[in-house]
Amino acid sequence: MVRREQQRRARPCRARRCRARCSVARALLGPGAAALALCLTLSGAIAAQSGTGNEQAPPSPVPAFTPVPFAVGERLTYDVKFGAIKVGRGSMEVLDTVTLRGRPAWHTRFRVRGGIPFYRVDDVLESWIDRADFNSLRFVQDFEEGGRSREIRYEIFPERAVYRENDKAEQPSVADPLDDGSFLYFVRTIPLDVGQTYEFHRYFRPDRNPVVVKVIGRETITVPAGTFRTIVLQPIIKSKGIFSENGQARIWLSDDAARIMVQMKSRTKIGSLNLYLQSHRPPPPPTATTDTSR
Repeated sequence: MVRREQQRRARPCRARRCRARCSVARALLGPGAAALALCLTLSGAIAAQSGTGNEQAPPSPVPAFTPVPFAVGERLTYDVKFGAIKVGRGSMEVLDTVTLRGRPAWHTRFRVRGGIPFYRVDDVLESWIDRADFNSLRFVQDFEEGGRSREIRYEIFPERAVYRENDKAEQPSVADPLDDGSFLYFVRTIPLDVGQTYEFHRYFRPDRNPVVVKVIGRETITVPAGTFRTIVLQPIIKSKGIFSENGQARIWLSDDAARIMVQMKSRTKIGSLNLYLQSHRPPPPPTATTDTSR
């Protein structure tokens, strides 16, 4: 009887510890963090570009099949750290090219796996990007966190400026939409001039626009994959997350033709969340394109 009473008294403590662990894990590697971990929660908000200070003309859409700094077969992997503690691994890759609703598209995937004891994460974000005009056609979020799974599927119709979430009714979108996963690939195709501030309004969910990207400067940094000359960006999102103005997040892109993401640092309420490039597999030499109709 005494033992049972002691066990009942102990349960709230264990529950509180579990809730605390889960809160930390969600902050580190939850849906938002998984996207952030790979720069996906830049909220993809890409649009007409306006310079603050020195004004520049908006970049033109990427023409059909114009060479871009990525291709099928490219794969980047990252160490995900909370402060000095490694909590997971991330990857981003261009899987293949497909035909989606009659349009040639790149199929990209972002994945974050990791967590802490008692709370594991395996989050996948997939994007299908129109090769002709760099519009998003489909965006899928597949979250597995703490033993629970959830999939959200967005079908995006640029020609009608609408999108549909799972089986819900269609909602208004924007012209030339982009999603979380396609943002970084788009950024790799446009000029990034030091000292410029760019404002974008192309995120497929209009209420999330705009996103602001400040080009801070250039730095040479060392990560597990090696030493890189980089361009430093500060993204600012209309949110309370780590890309809010107070979050002071920074992204380092390689200062070369590839423009790969080398490093990301940000602040959360409980510490710093950082990504470091661990390996880079460039795409193979051009060959016959894999094309799967879907």
